[in-house]
Amino acid sequence: SGRQYMSWIAIEDEVGAIRHLLDHDVEGPVNLTAPTPVTNREFTEALGGAVHRPAVLPVPGFGPKLLFGGELVDELLLASQRVLPERLLDSGFTFALPDLDRALRAALDAEG
Repeated sequence: SGRQYMSWIAIEDEVGAIRHLLDHDVEGPVNLTAPTPVTNREFTEALGGAVHRPAVLPVPGFGPKLLFGGELVDELLLASQRVLPERLLDSGFTFALPDLDRALRAALDAEG
């Protein structure tokens, strides 16, 4: 449907977060995700815009379920994951690329 949430993180922020965690005393599990999760539709539209291509139409859920089995598809492809980096932010980490559009442009510019 495209309404499923997905978390993401720019590679620069992932590396920066790991360095930050090595230098700071943070206890417990830490989510390495950008602070701005997006829906699958938002991600697809942003990626299409970044590569100057039309966004791909969403695939109806019954197609992959027929191919791969309902439970597997529900858990891996159709599940919504709106994960936030609360512990990372609470520890003082500042994201360089918290916005998906900027992160995609930076990744594409790096590929050059």
